Amino acid sequence: MMNKTKLFTSALLFGAVAFAGSVPREVTYHKDVEKIVQDHCQECHRAGEIGPFALMSYKDARPWAKAMKEDVLTKKMPPWFADPQYGHFADDRSLSKEEIDTLVAWVDGGAKEGDPKDAPAPRTYTEGWNIPTPDMVLDMNTFEIPAKGDIQYQYVVLPTKFDHDQWIQAAEARPSDRSVVHHVVIFVRQPENKWLREAKPGVPYTPPGGGKDFNNTSGGGSDVLMIYTPGKIPEMWRPGLGKMIPKGSDLVLQIHYTTNGKATTDHTKVGLLYAKEKPTERAFTFAGNNLTFKIPPGDPNYPVTAKTKFPNETTILNFFPHMHLRGKAFEYKAIYPDGRSEVLLRVPKYDFFWQLDYKLATPLKIPAGTTIECTGWFDNSPNNPHNPDPTATVRFGEQSWEEMMLGFYDVVIPADMSLREFFTPLHEANKGSTGGGQ
Repeated sequence: MMNKTKLFTSALLFGAVAFAGSVPREVTYHKDVEKIVQDHCQECHRAGEIGPFALMSYKDARPWAKAMKEDVLTKKMPPWFADPQYGHFADDRSLSKEEIDTLVAWVDGGAKEGDPKDAPAPRTYTEGWNIPTPDMVLDMNTFEIPAKGDIQYQYVVLPTKFDHDQWIQAAEARPSDRSVVHHVVIFVRQPENKWLREAKPGVPYTPPGGGKDFNNTSGGGSDVLMIYTPGKIPEMWRPGLGKMIPKGSDLVLQIHYTTNGKATTDHTKVGLLYAKEKPTERAFTFAGNNLTFKIPPGDPNYPVTAKTKFPNETTILNFFPHMHLRGKAFEYKAIYPDGRSEVLLRVPKYDFFWQLDYKLATPLKIPAGTTIECTGWFDNSPNNPHNPDPTATVRFGEQSWEEMMLGFYDVVIPADMSLREFFTPLHEANKGSTGGGQ
């Protein structure tokens, strides 16, 4: 009887301990949630950024608690679309299961504030910028955006007046009204380049061609300094690596404005942070592109592919896929000289409204002769809720109701090497045949 009593008592105690362990302790904002919000939300959800409301304090977050719960459970927020099976990315905004569970428990428990003494140290930001205080700020004339209608791409020439080759450590574009700016591509136009010489400095300009001239879309052969899209992190290169603006070059902004039912104005500015010393390596932006596609009416899964072959070994830093409203999915694949292939990034659910940059946690070194293959899939069916016209045959064009297939990525080359030198072995090996974007 004694032994049975002891066994029964032990079972009760064990059950009580197990039950207590299964009941979560009280979850509070300052102790449990604030660090998650700092790491995954505040970059966009603060004054002057793309987020529609701030999340810089408990008072900011409390009214949005239920919406936060819904958005993290559906993975609507934070925006991140990379398939976790392929690649690891330094700018991965996605929440872990533990972080999601913590946010949900906080909301379900009444979204309590807790003790402010438990709060993590606040994140600090440079006022008005995501990069450190710029050494140079270039601004454009104000551009008026109507309430409705299509707007051709605007090009704005911003002279740098550099009297020497200037190395850039970080760069950022900041529209004054982000709600109407779909993207900004900043090209580096060198002095010998005749592209858009008719444009007046600082004044938004629409070149001839009706948006069908790829020479304009691609910057007239110019290097890309950086790209702005909603939610994209500004460019900040590690020490020893940077982008170079040659002496006498201008920056040319390509701005895609979209109307939203409300007339407004915009004057985008650009901030440049100089490198403290000349880097040993230079970043160049490439893009796999295809201009000849014709997406059939009603096709729910139309693939478009572009390939670029690299003659020398190089290192890939990041991926930035770009399509329009029919964009469905995107993939980058490396095809190595020995025939092996490797998926580097897969975006199974592309989102036109959140065009993100995917920065590799460990840059990928590829051997000479590697081909980077980009494939975009398009949904031109009536089941695509954003499809402007499922009955149309869709071709390349700048407007959102047309389509693009561009797979941007940055590669690393020695600081003193030109692109011509970088591709020379390929020209020699193939005697003039091309291995670039198709």
